Amino acid sequence: MYPIHKSDSSLPQNWRRWSILPLAVGVMGLAVFVGSLQAPKPVNAQEQQQLLQTLTVTGRGIESIPTTLTAVNLGVEVQGKTAQEVQAQVARQSSEVVKLLQARQVEQLETTGIRLTPNYSYSDRTQRLTGYTATNTVSFRIETSKAGSLIDDAVQAGATRIDGISFVATDEAIAAAQQVALRQATADAGQQAETVLDSLNLSSRGIVSIQINHANAPSPIRLDGATFARAESAPTPVIGGEQQVEASVTLQIRY
Repeated sequence: MYPIHKSDSSLPQNWRRWSILPLAVGVMGLAVFVGSLQAPKPVNAQEQQQLLQTLTVTGRGIESIPTTLTAVNLGVEVQGKTAQEVQAQVARQSSEVVKLLQARQVEQLETTGIRLTPNYSYSDRTQRLTGYTATNTVSFRIETSKAGSLIDDAVQAGATRIDGISFVATDEAIAAAQQVALRQATADAGQQAETVLDSLNLSSRGIVSIQINHANAPSPIRLDGATFARAESAPTPVIGGEQQVEASVTLQIRY
């Protein structure tokens, strides 16, 4: 705190003014602090009763949509005596598979794994290197109606493993289904509230709050690669199904 020179007339006038400023600021700060300690405005009995008279309901909506896309994971696996041999072979076959997929204009084509691992045999507590295994895997999406024949053609081009497929709906279909599911959930919550209030001879006086529990996108329907068995006389059948988009809405209603 700066000293306040009330009687020292020898000080310049502006010095005396600045010496009083810290005291004024301190008084103002104290006033603000005391004001912040004031108790909040009390809630009267009528307002408190209104806050207590609320009904909370949660409605749910489910919309089923067809899965029109198939996500495929497949690749090439080669075994041989040397690392150079298997790596060169897997590269040649993988290139042919990728060329086929690109020519068919599949969606979201990407490499998902490249591996080169040694193989060993064990005899008389002795480990012996016997060769190498190289793998190269990719994933992509294609219309479900075209998936079966493309998988067969990929095997003809050099693919030696199918790690699995999953069925998904288009992004546009999922977004539209989310809107429908939210409308269903809202209507369901309103109907629940109306039923409860009517049974108690009460009436709604308005919605206090609305909570949207996000409409969840469906999880892909997956099939393991072991499900597939290639038939020589017919293309591999790939049949999609349906996915469900779920949503929930919570209403707090005053009565």
